Amino acid sequence: MFRVIQTPYPGDVSYRFKRKLHLQPEKGFQEQVGVPLAIRGGKKSLTSKAMSFAKGIIAYPDEQKAWLPLAVDVGHELLRKERFDAMLSSSGPVTAHLIAKELKSRTGIPWIADLRDLWTQNHCYPYRLLRKWFERRLELKTLMWADALVTVSEPCSKKLKLLHRGKPVFAIPNGFDPDEVSSKTLTRDFTLTYTGQLYQGKQDPEPLLQAIRELIAEGVIDPTAIKVRFFGPTQYWLDQAVKKHGLEGIATQYGMVPRETALTKQRESQILLLFNWDDPRERGVYTGKVFEYLAAQRPILAIGGQRGVGTELLEETGAGVYASNLVTLKEVLRLWYRECKLTGYVPYGGRDDQIAKYSHREMARKFAGVLNDIL
Repeated sequence: MFRVIQTPYPGDVSYRFKRKLHLQPEKGFQEQVGVPLAIRGGKKSLTSKAMSFAKGIIAYPDEQKAWLPLAVDVGHELLRKERFDAMLSSSGPVTAHLIAKELKSRTGIPWIADLRDLWTQNHCYPYRLLRKWFERRLELKTLMWADALVTVSEPCSKKLKLLHRGKPVFAIPNGFDPDEVSSKTLTRDFTLTYTGQLYQGKQDPEPLLQAIRELIAEGVIDPTAIKVRFFGPTQYWLDQAVKKHGLEGIATQYGMVPRETALTKQRESQILLLFNWDDPRERGVYTGKVFEYLAAQRPILAIGGQRGVGTELLEETGAGVYASNLVTLKEVLRLWYRECKLTGYVPYGGRDDQIAKYSHREMARKFAGVLNDIL
C-alpha cells in the first residue's frame, strides 16, 4: 500500500518569469520575443547561450527551487504526526535533496539520496565553471547529511565515492515496468523509431542518415519501403540534416506525442533507435529510454558515442546491437532490412531471464536492501 501526498507548488522559475513578462509560459522565450528559428536553432546560437547564462542565475540550483519551503512544511508535519522508518529522495530535481536534507536535520530520520543523474558530476552539466564551483559546495553540504547515496551504475558510483568520501554508495540501474511489456502488430515498412528529446551537439543522428542515403544509392534499400520516425520536440537542426542527405519523406519529425502514443509507436516498429552521447564521460550513464525500449520487445540499434554500460546492457540482454562506426551501421541495416523484406519482420533476440534483472521489481528489491542496511 502507498499513498501520494500532494504539496502546493508555485511553478517552475521559467514559468513564473514568463508570466511576469506577460508571455505564454508553455512557449519558448526566444520564440515569443521574435528570435528567428534559423538563429535560435543554430548549433552556436548566441541567443541560446545568453538564455542559458540567465537561467544559470535565476534557476539556481534548479527550476523547482520554489517547491523547497512548501514541501518541507508538509513533510515536517507528516513526520511529526506519523511514524516513518526512513526517507528517500530522488533527483532530478535536486531540490528534492535540499528538502530531504532539511527534514533530516530537523528529525534525524535515516535518509537515502538517490541520484538518477549525477549532480555537479553530470556529464552534461550545462552551466559555467563559476556556477559549478558554488553548486558543488551546495552538493557537498547537502549530501553530507545522507546516510547513503544511490546512483544508476558502477562508473557513476565511483564518481560519487570520490566526491563524497566515506559515504556508502550503491548502484541501482533504472528499469522498466513489467506491466508495460507488450507487443503490437508491426508496420509493413522497415520502420526505425526514436522517441524523446535529441540534444544538438551531444547526440548525432547524421551517421544513420548517411548510412540510409548510401544504402539507397547502392540499391540495397527501396526508398519507398523505409521510414525513420522521430517523436519528441521538433528540432530545426534535425530538419536541416534530413534535407542535407536528401531524405525528406523518409525521415520525419512528428513532434511531441502523449506517452501512450510513444509506447505504441515503439511496439509497432521494426527497429528502435538510441543515439549515444558523443562524450567519453557518458559511458557510465544509462539512458532511461533503453529500459522503456526493453518493454517494447523490439530490436534496439544504438549508434555513435563510446562503448559503455548501455552497450553492455544490449549485449547482456540480447535486446539489440551497437554500431560504433558507419561500416558497422550499414552492415546491420543491410542485414535487418533483408530479414524484414523476406519475413515481414526483424526478429527480436532479447533474453527474458536477463531482461528481468532490469524490471522495477528488481529495482525495488535492491532499494529494500539499501534501506535495510541504513536501518
